[in-house]
Amino acid sequence: MINARNQATGLLYLASDVVAIGAAFFAAWYLRFHTDLIPFVGNDPTPDFDYYLRLLPFTLVAWPAAFYFRGLYQPRRARSRVEDAISILVATALATFLLIAFTSLYRPALRHDPSVEFTISRGFLAALSFLSYLGTAAGRLMLRETLRAMRRRGHNVLRILVVGSGRLGREVTEKILAHRELGFQVIGFLDDKGKGGEVLGRPILGTLADLSHVLQEHSVDQVMVALPLEAHRKTMRILEQIGKECVDVRLVPDVLQYTALKATLEDLDGTPLINLSRTPLEGWSTLAKRSMDIVLSTLLLIALVPAFLFITFCIWLEDRGRPFYHQERMGLDGRSFKMVKFRSMRHDAESTSGPIWAIRNDPRRTRVGSFLRRTSVDELPQLWNVLKGEMSLVGPRPERPAFVHQFKHKVPQYMLRHRVKAGITGWAQVHGWRGNTSIRKRIKYDIYYIENWSMRLDLKILWMTLRHGVRHNAY
Repeated sequence: MINARNQATGLLYLASDVVAIGAAFFAAWYLRFHTDLIPFVGNDPTPDFDYYLRLLPFTLVAWPAAFYFRGLYQPRRARSRVEDAISILVATALATFLLIAFTSLYRPALRHDPSVEFTISRGFLAALSFLSYLGTAAGRLMLRETLRAMRRRGHNVLRILVVGSGRLGREVTEKILAHRELGFQVIGFLDDKGKGGEVLGRPILGTLADLSHVLQEHSVDQVMVALPLEAHRKTMRILEQIGKECVDVRLVPDVLQYTALKATLEDLDGTPLINLSRTPLEGWSTLAKRSMDIVLSTLLLIALVPAFLFITFCIWLEDRGRPFYHQERMGLDGRSFKMVKFRSMRHDAESTSGPIWAIRNDPRRTRVGSFLRRTSVDELPQLWNVLKGEMSLVGPRPERPAFVHQFKHKVPQYMLRHRVKAGITGWAQVHGWRGNTSIRKRIKYDIYYIENWSMRLDLKILWMTLRHGVRHNAY
């Protein structure tokens, strides 16, 4: 039943892609040869359309083939839009390469001049590649949203049986209930506590020994095994028993006690390994984020030169001290660096007390420093740290090593925030968790940022910082 649904969904996506690619083909021809958007170089501005039309069948095969090998016809209800967009982009590039390779071999002689071979326009290829990406992405997005709307209304729903009503079972059920658009319906639980009772409004249908009976009686489409690590033998027996049934199965790994980050499966010469340290900020994502940091920090440093000179003069004028303050902070992978700020306190503020938290109306603060702290302007020199690569524009705020040593023994998962570069602003700061506020709350927001990083989230945080500032709870 599930395979039939997946095949039907895959055919819908295939039909959408074929329509989009066909439309892109004709649109690319029109833009290339009947508009001035793409300049023409040559003697014959409008070649015979028949030569191009012969390429259409190959195009309608090459694109779906590339999409197939990228797994885009294997429906995954929880696939993100960003993941879809990247896969479509890669598949489009592959299909374009296949078309270029084909046209290098397909060179028929022109009818009006047999001594000249037909050559496909590079402008046409570029337009076709671009338009096919836009068309397939838009078509898939509309189809995706349509399917999700149908699932919210109760159509095309998968009936889920959760094995285990403990922490893991409750957590996966909460996620399913929070995302009705995925089309999952939890019909109940199996647990050795016995039949009867409810968990999150869903009944306990029996014990683990009742699995076969429950599968048949309730027309289950998918089983999610959510048993703790200590129930390893029970898990193996359940998986063995499910293997005898015509039902889909998912295993919810009990790794949450070790890490809050998303785990990924790796392979070591055929041996599966679970990576508990992977974050979205790896590979090309790191390059994209670093490129944005370099461009924006350079532009901002140049634009803020007059403001920096004025602030520097004001700080010096008040107590004749140095305008900048360098402080050791801990960043990526626990490495220390010197973070630069405009000095907001007396130059000897910690000579007797050592590192301590800033407090409201801190007597150590200068008058100029109070304004700088209240408006967060004192943080602007950290653009230099960003340009040097020690920090990022967006990320968890760096702490002093003395505080890190203190918190890592008291706050669970505190050190996970050092898996990415520290930032000038962050998800916690734009939500008011800054300064002398709850460390546990800050960690919760920092980990959310690390788990869910995207360029879109970074831009959202920068916009929220510009729009609202980070003045909340700024002591």
